[in-house]
Amino acid sequence: MILEMAVLQVKPGLTEDFERNFKIASGYINHELQRCVEDGNKYILLVRWETL
Repeated sequence: MILEMAVLQVKPGLTEDFERNFKIASGYINHELQRCVEDGNKYILLVRWETL
């Protein structure tokens, strides 16, 4: 298993698409996504992958 950590800035208006698209990525196991309180377009992301 591979654990990826990232801080991501998402373009305004695209946050719903951004969140939905993880579930269809190849090798995806699960993720933890936290939205920033100060900036609703910024996320802290932990993704678990079977393969990359």
